[in-house]
Amino acid sequence: MADDLKAPDSFQAPAGTTAAAPAPAPASHVSLEGVHNTIKVPHHQAGFWRQWRAFVGPAILVSVGYMDPGNWGTDLQAGAQFKYGLLCIVALASLIAIFMQVIAARLGVVTGKDLAQCSRDWYPNWMRWPNWFFSESAIAACDLAEVLGSAVALNLLFHIPLLWAVIITGVDVLLLLALQNFGMRTIEAIVLLLIATIGICYFIEIFVLPETQPSFLEMGRALIMPRFRQFGMMYVAIGIIGATVMPHNLYLHSALVQSRQLQKDDRSIRRAIQFNTLDSVVALTVAFFVNAAILVLAATVFFGKQSVIVPGGHVVTFTGNSDWIRVAYLTLAPLLGTTAASTLFAVALLASGQSSTITGTLAGQVVMEGFMHWRIRPWVRRLITRSLAILPAVIIIGLRGDSSVTDLLTLSQVVLALQLPFAMFPLLQFTSSRKRMGRWRNGWFLLMTGWASAILITAMDVYGLPDAIKTAWQVVVGG
Repeated sequence: MADDLKAPDSFQAPAGTTAAAPAPAPASHVSLEGVHNTIKVPHHQAGFWRQWRAFVGPAILVSVGYMDPGNWGTDLQAGAQFKYGLLCIVALASLIAIFMQVIAARLGVVTGKDLAQCSRDWYPNWMRWPNWFFSESAIAACDLAEVLGSAVALNLLFHIPLLWAVIITGVDVLLLLALQNFGMRTIEAIVLLLIATIGICYFIEIFVLPETQPSFLEMGRALIMPRFRQFGMMYVAIGIIGATVMPHNLYLHSALVQSRQLQKDDRSIRRAIQFNTLDSVVALTVAFFVNAAILVLAATVFFGKQSVIVPGGHVVTFTGNSDWIRVAYLTLAPLLGTTAASTLFAVALLASGQSSTITGTLAGQVVMEGFMHWRIRPWVRRLITRSLAILPAVIIIGLRGDSSVTDLLTLSQVVLALQLPFAMFPLLQFTSSRKRMGRWRNGWFLLMTGWASAILITAMDVYGLPDAIKTAWQVVVGG
């Protein structure tokens, strides 16, 4: 892995060439223009902690996508139905995510372009529209998960009818508009606070409340010896990967690293690659523990139970079609003997949805500006994206009531998984090219792990496509 993190000082690009540092994107076409090149970085000889403070941030924003409500739906469903059986998929997906985000950051640092800009500039013109369409579809699917997660949290905390809660989530278009006026550092700090809220909630659930302490021996066995013998496991596994490795995050990360005032000399590029790699590893490792905690909590509380009596005497029956993200809130209090668990669950869910709102809008801007060179105001962009997500949620909830929220969440993540190859393969092609990346192209470790990850995900997509289409149709028609 050292080949990917640090190049030796003695290895220099040939004199008179620009291979070591490809030219940055033209200033007129930079993405996220309001925050591009706005954060100063110290000299490459400055101390570790001073440099770390300057570079830390982009991966924190990206990691939000790995803890959004879509993850909650798939992880809750996986734990409730299959106990720890899919914990290995959460670990594998998180490892793949680290590899891909490290590569995405590398692309932005070296070329001065994000993935959307590279695709526009280096692929034939006719590919621009389909690539943009697929990217927008993935962002809309992700936003559907954020809509549902935030709406469920509002419904559970304030007893707002779910249909109206979905509509209220449209108001958060004003959130990003207000935050962007304060700069990227403010956005990063707020998102970090929301992530800390999620982490603290789950730490309390698993390590403080004695009723939910898991069996670490059984968890370890599931990680080492995974089995996929039960019907429906592959569909949920694909949903977990779609919820974890998110295509729009590859576009976003390659743009966010350019919020730093990067220099193009060899030592500065090496330093930026190293610190963005470290930033990605730390942030996404935290995301893995959050996702694992969600699955473990669901396995501990729900697996093997048929029903539970909630306050008021109402009996909630657990089935394979249960909406686990709603059942989780309703049943944690009687099962654990405390209402604090239920409140913590809803607060963490709301924090997850709102933090994902911020990064989803930024990703939408990157994709639209990069592929199409269209510039619109952030609040208009947010309104369009949120409307595309609210419309199907309102229609389906209006027709079927409050049921199958988790089904919709899982469906959105399967759509994301099916979109992944359209982002992963271009990213790997560009970063493996000496022509595009010069001496900073992927080393042997990232080359092997990156392509192996892309091929594995594509193979899982193809294998699970018939089941995914069948299940998707049942979600839409209510079968």
